[in-house]
Amino acid sequence: MTLTEYPDTELLALGVADTLSSELRMVLGHKERALFVVPGGTTPGPVFDALCGANLDWGRVDILLSDERWRPEVHVRSNTRLIRARLLTGRAAAARYLPLYARAEAPEAVLPELEANIAPALPIDICLLGMGEDMHTASLIPGAEGLEAALAPDAPILVPIRAPGEEEARVTLSARVLAGAICTHIVITGARKRAALERARHLRPIEAPVAAVLPDATVHWAPED
Repeated sequence: MTLTEYPDTELLALGVADTLSSELRMVLGHKERALFVVPGGTTPGPVFDALCGANLDWGRVDILLSDERWRPEVHVRSNTRLIRARLLTGRAAAARYLPLYARAEAPEAVLPELEANIAPALPIDICLLGMGEDMHTASLIPGAEGLEAALAPDAPILVPIRAPGEEEARVTLSARVLAGAICTHIVITGARKRAALERARHLRPIEAPVAAVLPDATVHWAPED
């Protein structure tokens, strides 16, 4: 794990966006297409705001969420809604979006269809993730139904997750797929997440799921404003 510190969240967003655009440009220099995995949540929003105008051949970039709540994309809790508003705009609107949601009552009914759309684009070239204070990343959530399956060495591409206290199911890229990324970046802010990161370094993935992707990751941290 490599830790990169920034004096504030604005410089973090600009720095991470610059790093991501450089890496995407490098991938596109030797591959026909680049697979770029991104998180939901509010923390990466400013990164997306800075990145969506980057001068890249976005038409050759595939964008895939690390995880999604099982809600239509117009729903306020949909990660896709955030991505369309903050990343798939400006120059980046030319990118191809690979969805993690299809119309069905439960994810199990359509996982083969979703996986078939994703598999040809793998492995992940650039992976951007967040981390919660509970040390979850993507929808690899401590104590969730489906976590063990998502952490298994032979896990499928996508795994349904049901987190305690949440009314909707989720679907997440498995730890195997996330850990297979060529470049991995994790963005966190604030003292509490920094402390959680330090704890995660000494725990097993079943206790701290982010530990499954930490060894080769670059973690970007700034104090909260």
